[in-house]
Amino acid sequence: MTDTTPDAFNMSLRKFLKTVGVTSQREIEEAVRAARESGALPAGPVNAKVVLSVEGLGLSHEVTGTIEMPGADD
Repeated sequence: MTDTTPDAFNMSLRKFLKTVGVTSQREIEEAVRAARESGALPAGPVNAKVVLSVEGLGLSHEVTGTIEMPGADD
């Protein structure tokens, strides 16, 4: 096992979380666009869930929330 400095760990963690955020937003936006094009866009908020797991640490964590859907003119 390598000895990672706290700064290297922090930078690596932030890079991972940035990737998660950016790719998650892109995936949700693409799903909303596809639902709008097919006429299946929900009229209200939708439930969302993210499951984070880190195998080497035995971590499993869920984050849930709601996402407001854009209106027809948005």
